[in-house]
Order: sequence, then C-alpha cells, then structure tokens
Amino acid sequence: MARSGKEYLEALRHNPPNLWYKGEKVEDPSTHPVFKGVVANLARLYDMQHDPKYRDILTYEEDGKRHAMSLLPARSKEDLARRSAAYKLWADANLGMMGRCPDYLNAVLMAYEHSADFFGEFADNVRNYVAYVREKDLATTHCLTNPQVNRAKPVTEQPDPYIAVGVVKQNAEGIVVRGARMLATLPTADELLVFPSTLLKEGPGADKYAVAFAIPTSTPGLHFISREGLVGGDSSYDHPLSSQIEEMDCLTVFDDVFVPWERVFILGDLQRCNNAYAETGALMHMAHQVVVLKNAKTEAFLGLVSLIGEAIGADAFPHVQEKIAELIVYLEAMKGFWARAERDAQLNKYGLMCPDRGAIDGARNLYPRLYPRINEIVQQISASGLITLPSEKDFEGPMGPYLEKYLQSATLGAKERVQLFRLAWDMTLSAFGARQVLYERFFFGDPVRMYQTLFSVYDKEPYKARIKEFLGWSESPKAEAVAGG
Repeated sequence: MARSGKEYLEALRHNPPNLWYKGEKVEDPSTHPVFKGVVANLARLYDMQHDPKYRDILTYEEDGKRHAMSLLPARSKEDLARRSAAYKLWADANLGMMGRCPDYLNAVLMAYEHSADFFGEFADNVRNYVAYVREKDLATTHCLTNPQVNRAKPVTEQPDPYIAVGVVKQNAEGIVVRGARMLATLPTADELLVFPSTLLKEGPGADKYAVAFAIPTSTPGLHFISREGLVGGDSSYDHPLSSQIEEMDCLTVFDDVFVPWERVFILGDLQRCNNAYAETGALMHMAHQVVVLKNAKTEAFLGLVSLIGEAIGADAFPHVQEKIAELIVYLEAMKGFWARAERDAQLNKYGLMCPDRGAIDGARNLYPRLYPRINEIVQQISASGLITLPSEKDFEGPMGPYLEKYLQSATLGAKERVQLFRLAWDMTLSAFGARQVLYERFFFGDPVRMYQTLFSVYDKEPYKARIKEFLGWSESPKAEAVAGG
C-alpha cells in the first residue's frame, strides 16, 4: 500500500543500507549531514501520496488498497496518461532535479511484471517481487556499469574475473555473487536492483555475468561506498537544491553476497540479459518517466531565466529575449516528444501498452546535447549576478542594510533577488549543478553509442523509398545497370 513518509523513515532506521562515507559506516542516514536532506525529501514525496490534493494523481485503488501510480499496469493509453501525471507531480516538487525518485525504477518493475513470461523459469519470481514492492511501496535503486578498469577489454579479460559482478557459485538456497558496479544513485533506498545495463558479448566464461536479481540494501556483504558529498550547507536559502536533493552516487561492492533463488530473475542467459529492457517494454517505460522528468526540468529553467531577466530588467534586450525564446523552443520540443510517446503508444506481445520508441529515442538522444546549452543560457543571462551572492546570515548581520540597498532589483527586494540567483547557482555552477551536467550527458550511456544504437534500430526504409520513388528508381541504379548488361 502507498506508504507515508513516517513509514519510509522507520524502515530506513530499522534496516539502514550498508552505506559508507569517508571511511565510516553511516548508521542513520536520516541524521547524517550529507544524507538527511534527501531522506527528508523522500519522506515528503511519500507524504504527498496521502495529501487529498494529490492522492488520486499519485495513487490508484485496487481491492480497497491504495498503491503507487507508478506501479499501475499500463494496459491502455489512458493508463499511460495517468502514470505520466504522477511522474510530473513528483518531478515538479523537485524542479526535475531528482533523477532517482522511486517512480523511475517502478516503471521498469511494472513493465517486467506485465511481460514476466520473458523471464522464462524465473517469471514467477518477477511477478512475486513486483507484488512485494507494490504492497510495501518500497524505494528502489540500481547499479549500472562495470568499473572502468580497462574499457578496451571485455569483462572476461579484466585483471580479476570478478571486477564485474559475476556468479561465484550456486546451491539449493540461491546464488553467491562477487564484484562491483558503478553507479548506484540514492543508496538510501530499501532495495537494490541488479539488472543488465551493458551489452554482454559471447565468449568463454561470459555467462557468469549474465545475471539479474534484487536484494535489500542492508544485505550482508553489500557495500555502498559514497563519493564526496555535494551538500553546501543546511540552509535551504543558501543551498536550495543541494541541501535537499543530494541523492549521492556510490560504488557498489558485492563481497560474496548471497541472493536467494526467489530474488533471481535471470541466470546464465546472455541473450535474455541483452534483450531484457527492449523486449519487455521496460526501456520505453523508464524513458517515459525520464521524458516527463526532463519536461519538468526544462520548465523550471524557463521559469528561472524568465524571473531573472525580469528582475534585473534584462528581458528588455533582444539578445536576452532570443536566449529565453531558445529555451522555449527546447521545452516545446520535449513536450512534443512526450505527447507523441503517449499518442503513438502500442501494445507489445505481452499486452503491455508501451510508449512510442521513436519519440522516446528522440528525446533521450537530444536532451544530453541540449542540457549544457541550457546551463550556458542561465549563465549568460545572469552574468555577474551568479557571483555576488551573500549568504542568509549576511542579511541578518550588520552588513544587512547595505545588501538591501545595493542588491535590490527592478522587481524584487535584495533578499528575494539573491535567493533567486542562489537557486540559479545551485542549478548550474555549484558542485551540485556541475554534477547535474555530467549526469545529463551520460544519463542513458555514452552519447556516441546511443546514436549508434538509434542508427541501427530506427526504420529508415520508408524515407529511402520516398527518395527512390521521386527519382524514378524501380530498384537501385546499380542493380538496373547489371540487369541491363
């Protein structure tokens, strides 16, 4: 059932993840200086599910119980619309800056559940696990790529056979895995999903890396080793984003971790691993959530630069209007991808309504190239205002009257103006903002490989045929010449 913030906090304190920060075990993430902000933010998101204003958007009712809308089975285009409305509400609450809200991986789990037959002998494991997540309304995270030891060689040729996560042994109770993965974001989740994330190549010994499973983040032998935190401070005025949405990214280490059989979804099947996302519809559904998230993020940037231009009177200048209009074009493009993804959705062979892949692929390939430019627009419009940023305490100290006089703007008092520009700083130039740029560049992987994949899967034949028809070719000119002698 849809959980509350209190229930999330109680579960986190009762079974904290095996989380490490600067060499020390984090015993209670809800009170730790780096993690307490995002934990509190997650609790707020869960509480929104019980707010009468949002309940019918964020949850659905089945058998007298309320469940997270992100786990609603997508059987129709109407279901897709209900799901995206829920995505948007949570995304707006964080200005689109939180990439690992629980709805992201819920989208994958829902698709896996509906297409569970794809998993063969483990199909019931998938169904039972998703039912468990739905009933408990758990937060999940996942770990993605293999450690960057030697990217020129496959996993089977690394210095140690267990650099990448692989199966060490199996017995009547389950399997034991060893190795590591990058990059687990939001280690303060309840569960870790270990799904295929990179293409596995055929070869001797490769099958031991063909594995998918789910385990609690508190599982013995599992360790989340955090990077340095990006929280600038406790003040939401000084650090409006990093103080609340430092999701954290971790190296995930599996030190002979035991996984019971009921938690195993794929084992030893390279083809099934390589096809899991596309064949089940999980790819389209996780990207659907992402497209909605990026719309919310772009809207937030448009609101930000519009307020900044208005505040300092810069929106009267043609070059500023041009830059804001450029952002409007980006937003309308993203809205178009979103709308078409739902309009042209189709059922897959398992009866799951999947957003249109063409629209989804367009959005997820374009946005990594747009985002750095969006950041640049904020910087160009804000200029030195992104640097002259006294703190909240400065306004409360003896220098406060000077700040009130010299940092006021055309439409805002000094404190409000600085608050607006501090948000712009945190969205673009702070450590938190810089991480967002890197995150967006590589959200779905290497942009070049993404383009290569798009090239290989996109149906170009209808467009080639149109050109051939215009040129009057019945077949290729070379074939005609050969046939004519």
